[in-house]
Amino acid sequence: MHISVYSRDVPELLNDLADTPEMRRLSGVGMHCGCEYTDIPIYKGESYPYSRLMHSKGVSWIIWHFTKDIRQAVAGLLHDIATPVFAHTIDFMNDDHVTQESTEEKTLSFIVNSVPIMALLHKHDIRLDDVCDYHKYPIADNDTPMLSADRLEYTLGNGHDVFGVEISKIREMYDDLTIAINEYGDQEMCFRSVDIAKAFSKMALKNSYFYISDEDRYSMQFLAEIVRSAIDAGVLSFDDLFTTEEKVIGKLKQNSALHGAWDAYTNISAVSTSADNLHDHYCVKVDAKRRYIDPLALTASGPKRISRIDAASRENIESFLKMDFNQWIYTTNNM
Repeated sequence: MHISVYSRDVPELLNDLADTPEMRRLSGVGMHCGCEYTDIPIYKGESYPYSRLMHSKGVSWIIWHFTKDIRQAVAGLLHDIATPVFAHTIDFMNDDHVTQESTEEKTLSFIVNSVPIMALLHKHDIRLDDVCDYHKYPIADNDTPMLSADRLEYTLGNGHDVFGVEISKIREMYDDLTIAINEYGDQEMCFRSVDIAKAFSKMALKNSYFYISDEDRYSMQFLAEIVRSAIDAGVLSFDDLFTTEEKVIGKLKQNSALHGAWDAYTNISAVSTSADNLHDHYCVKVDAKRRYIDPLALTASGPKRISRIDAASRENIESFLKMDFNQWIYTTNNM
């Protein structure tokens, strides 16, 4: 999906920052945490490479569209600058797969150590404190289940690219959004139409299931073990994780044992579950970060969560939150 959906006219500074080496690196880091290298069918239908750079630009363009605040838009653009190869798979390697925050720790360092980024910020009189933490801006980021630019971008992006929602429907959802004050007194994107909010909620929940599927969790844990083994063996260094996936995959393939593990990973096409640990397979039990969105919609009495307006939406969300991950996942692939 082209990010012109989000905004056709953005300040030159955003494009200049996106063209710095540190940001261009993100064009070599995928949005789907390495799962796109497997043979799982849902990843085979992608119509374009969905990179962290594309996502970062989309988040920034959305923020600019709704706020016209260059500092917030820059913070949104830079929010994933420190994302390692395979993204949240490295959180799995760091045993942080439930909160998935360990990969954010180097954001400030990446910005400060970039000569071109710091020069551009200085040129435009933008303080580092204003752009190094996008969490401070509620339109850019907020807590689940609220709607933020970050969640909106990957929900619409996956809606079109993974689930095949027509671009006209994506535009309809996006164009229906406005800014309202939520129940916490903060600004939040809000749908004008209850019906469109319901349609978005349904699509967003489909995306939520996608992110915590057995296939997704298994693949990320499998790949995390490969990367950990590569680091332990000296095939990869920690710094290699902050290059590109192409370079890291190339190093894995240069090692005979890891090349075999990588091939096994890319051949994963389906997974099964078991109540017991099957020791003759690579078998794992993996919890999940439950991402979901309960969007606001305008009503005669003001903005309300769709779960408070629509019983079906509420029941769907409640069902999602009750998902049980207390089972072993395996495939015939062995490491």
